[in-house]
Amino acid sequence: MRFYTQQHRYSCGIDLHARSLYVCILDHTGQILVHKNIKASPEALLKSIADYRDDLIIGVECMFSWYWIADFCADHDIEFVLGHALYMKAIHGGKAKNDRIDSEKIARLLKGGMFPYAYIYPRGMRAHRDLMRRHIKLTRERGELMAHIKNTLSQYNLPANTQNLRYAKHREPLRSAFPDPSVQRSIDLDLARIAFYDGQLSQLKWYLKRTAKSVNPKTVIRLQSVHGIGDILSLVILYEIHDIERFPRVQDFVSYCRLVKCQRESAGKKHGTGGARIGNPYLRWAFGEAAALFLRGNPPAQRWLEKKTRKHNKAKAMTILAHKLGRAVYYMLKRETLFDQDRFLAQS
Repeated sequence: MRFYTQQHRYSCGIDLHARSLYVCILDHTGQILVHKNIKASPEALLKSIADYRDDLIIGVECMFSWYWIADFCADHDIEFVLGHALYMKAIHGGKAKNDRIDSEKIARLLKGGMFPYAYIYPRGMRAHRDLMRRHIKLTRERGELMAHIKNTLSQYNLPANTQNLRYAKHREPLRSAFPDPSVQRSIDLDLARIAFYDGQLSQLKWYLKRTAKSVNPKTVIRLQSVHGIGDILSLVILYEIHDIERFPRVQDFVSYCRLVKCQRESAGKKHGTGGARIGNPYLRWAFGEAAALFLRGNPPAQRWLEKKTRKHNKAKAMTILAHKLGRAVYYMLKRETLFDQDRFLAQS
């Protein structure tokens, strides 16, 4: 957990919503200067802070509509910090909760040096990252449709489908496989949506590849030097990391990727692990997929996994591999080198 500890003359905490803002401004002594609800617009916010822009810091909790606040502060040369939502919830929880209370607590966390901050993703790459996340979501929805067709075949004790449903010729046999018209109608809906997703995802993948080459082509090449990391996984890792320099240690990086478990300990006694939701779920998914694909058509990696499986179990061995790949990617990007599989597998 990292805290923003710099002191400013005025501290502004904002309880952010889609259509409204509850603003609380404190001076250096902790006295409340402004405490009111305003419209969520740049004009209204600028009017509220006009008298206090000299050495002002604005802090908001990370939620879906923080982009415009960050851009507003950048355009008006105002210091801005983004609060880590889960850490802030743990710090300023209380019996009563409303917008007025929350805005004051955010301001006091800022003033007291107890504001846990998150990374402010650069304006120019946010849309690319969000589009990449949209691609992941659509791909998962396509997979759910595939799973529904497979489950329906099993439900009626029909032969499993082994063909790629991306092609129309492979979808036609399924249209007559079910005698019940209602079941057939349900399968037709799945097949129609799969065909639509295939077309959209193909175009989206092409667009993402083209824009990624213009952003950071060397990073894409380094990531794809890892066996199993292809176009999509390299783009996910690229956009979710953005700049590897924001992680001073490899431990910080693998923690952010949710590749380690955090021990809970008190008075010398361990109470399991926690913090499973803190970190980047997209990077955790990417390295989990990379671990599985790293083994495909890779006998040395398969022998390495068998050795780890004998010592632990299959699930634990895959977790170790994902963690190991995360560390390797960190050092590759830090040192600007390509992946060396022999060295990777030789290190225990």
